[in-house]
Amino acid sequence: MLFNRRSMFRAGAVTALALSMPQIMTRAAFAAAPPKSEITNTGFYRFMLGEFEITVILDGMQTFDGPHPTFGADRDAGEVQSLMEANFLPSDRMIGQFNPVLVNTSTDLILFDTGNGPEGREFGTGQLASRIAASGYALSDVTIVAISHLHADHINGLMEGDRPTFGQARYVVGQAEWDFWTSADVSGTPAAMHATAVQRKVLPLREKMTFIGADASIAPGVTSVMAAGHTPGHMAFLLESTGRNLLLTGDTANHFVASLQKPDWAVSFDMDKGAAASSRKRIFGMLASEKIPFIGYHMPHPSVGYAEPFGAGFRFVPVSYQFLI
Repeated sequence: MLFNRRSMFRAGAVTALALSMPQIMTRAAFAAAPPKSEITNTGFYRFMLGEFEITVILDGMQTFDGPHPTFGADRDAGEVQSLMEANFLPSDRMIGQFNPVLVNTSTDLILFDTGNGPEGREFGTGQLASRIAASGYALSDVTIVAISHLHADHINGLMEGDRPTFGQARYVVGQAEWDFWTSADVSGTPAAMHATAVQRKVLPLREKMTFIGADASIAPGVTSVMAAGHTPGHMAFLLESTGRNLLLTGDTANHFVASLQKPDWAVSFDMDKGAAASSRKRIFGMLASEKIPFIGYHMPHPSVGYAEPFGAGFRFVPVSYQFLI
């Protein structure tokens, strides 16, 4: 018997339809599964850096208007819009993400920054404590809390009501940062909100605090790096273990496109915009030239990646499997 190509495809189509009919009928007998849009993330990402265990905790996400004029306030809105569209991003809305980092050095469990705390929960943030527990640690396991700077979204998680969230920890804060927020009069300015948070969240812990400057070792393999401008004493932290390095950049960059590709653009969050731009170019220039990975507090979760040279700035290259093999 001879078969031509057309009859063979016709027969195959009939067979495929017959085989699929029971599945179609079965599927139609049940209601579609409801979407689970309220479940967005497991809340943490873990990997090894040498002998250090790194856990990036997503404190939460919040949607804002922008990026302009928060980013590129010194630029025409159309220029910012074009940059977002060139990077496949909406130009009128953005999502802010908050990523504290937990580092187990085998001798200390160090938490870098503490998220939005109870004040953020009505807005979808303030999830740090519950997600530390979900990652397998107790809050009492944290031995050191290191703060990159004293903005509210980094310190509100220090206290839960009137009690310290991390009852067994000591605290590390930059001396310049402490001096500014405890002495400067910022009433009536945009910084007043942060000063109020310092009064409520930081001052009660004063007796357990150590104040440091640049190049201070807060634990073996963990060194402070000055990156001022975002705030007067803003710091990054360099992690080093068995020859591998990673930099926690804090708020040196606040947007993975605008801050990196256009490091000179003014950012409304930066208190000294010129110094902040200089810190961005210095820090990310070093990371790009030495191919050192970094974790940025406001980078897209899991917020780990590399900076590569890109025009007059840099491009964020998210991590894939580099730390998994």
